[in-house]
Amino acid sequence: MKSLRLKVNGTSYAIRVKAQATLLDVIREELGLTGAKEGCGVGECGACTVIMGDKAVNACIVLAVEAQGKEITTIEGLADGDKLHPIQEAFVEAGGMQCGFCTPGMILSTKVLLEKNKAPSDDEIRRGLSGNFCRCTGYTKIFESVRAAAQKMKE
Repeated sequence: MKSLRLKVNGTSYAIRVKAQATLLDVIREELGLTGAKEGCGVGECGACTVIMGDKAVNACIVLAVEAQGKEITTIEGLADGDKLHPIQEAFVEAGGMQCGFCTPGMILSTKVLLEKNKAPSDDEIRRGLSGNFCRCTGYTKIFESVRAAAQKMKE
């Protein structure tokens, strides 16, 4: 067992984890934050995406010990109480989700993208969301959601 200090969604945690525990396991099982999902378990689908520092990462392939000292943001950390983040609002309003399984990863990847590029082109959106797979939609509504989020973030 390893002692670990994590800062997730602005809250500091001191926990003990197995050396091989993934960040996803710790977030879901130890901290009870279930927005990030395990889809593939090998970092291919993006359902487990969280923000670590300023990068979107697949929490299923990041060891929890690698997150020591880094700021972690999960989907639960975006809203301000009952007030949704503008990106979350845009996904709701533009219909960028169906079953919702991939939505947290899409939203967090969008956040990282829009922090670096306030007005991304479709190609830049495609690259920004690469690694996030949706099995329900044709991505059209997701792209519309990202564009709407970019507009909301300018306001």
